Amino acid sequence: MDRSIELDELVEKWTLLDDEQELVAGKRGTTRLGFVLLLKFYLQHGQFPRGRSALPDDAVRFVAEQVKVPASELGLYEWAGRTNRYHQAQIREFLGFRECSVQDAEKLTAWLAGEVCEDERRRDRVREQFLIRCRDQRIEPPTSGRVDRVVRSALHQAEVAMTSRIAARLSSSTAERLRSLVAAPEDAGDGGEDGEDSVLALVKSDPGNVSLESMLTEIRKLRVVRGSGFRRACLRMWRLGCWRSGVPGRRWSRRRICALIRRRCSWRCWRRCSVPGSGRLLTPWLIC
Repeated sequence: MDRSIELDELVEKWTLLDDEQELVAGKRGTTRLGFVLLLKFYLQHGQFPRGRSALPDDAVRFVAEQVKVPASELGLYEWAGRTNRYHQAQIREFLGFRECSVQDAEKLTAWLAGEVCEDERRRDRVREQFLIRCRDQRIEPPTSGRVDRVVRSALHQAEVAMTSRIAARLSSSTAERLRSLVAAPEDAGDGGEDGEDSVLALVKSDPGNVSLESMLTEIRKLRVVRGSGFRRACLRMWRLGCWRSGVPGRRWSRRRICALIRRRCSWRCWRRCSVPGSGRLLTPWLIC
């Protein structure tokens, strides 16, 4: 690291305390310097440095003066050898931490899915909560790649749980209607007069340029969806969409939902989704 560290920060974070001096009393030379640097780095970051490049030069010189070992001898320390692994085990035992096992990862994933990911969908924020939880539970955070896998798994589990709760609120007739829509072939033609044979493809289609024909098509979509009996389900799914994008929308009113749509839509999209001459959104017709 090339970052310069102020003296106050060095004293606060890199000073060897009395109980820590007893821990390193039996070590000499390079081993002593490397052990102290591992210990102080771990106390700050909750993980061990991967090599010499992770340690600030100012901190190395400050610690070297305390342990009476030349800073240049740190180049002889084995960062991936047996001595390093033994030092890490000693530090974990001294601080009361343990490595993250498979069982720990599963429990942390379940905790994230149930307590964090239902209100927070941004991966960086979920990752922060994961690291805080690890520190509270005295668990050494796993590697960066493994942390990413835990975060992705927790987000997926929370999404599945939320979707299952929404599906459980649907009546049997509405659920059957939804299944029939999903099972219908998307490449079907216009079908009958009400367009039920191709309603899924119809709803997913882009409205295109604003014209009388596109307006009639959008009205047709609204009539088909409103007649299907799952208008309240659409509202729940919209709230789920807010939740998936990081917006806590589970208790949102219709007015707040419409305001969010207004803010997020472009002007062209706003004009396309509004009733001409009224400024009212077509979307509230669908979800109300």
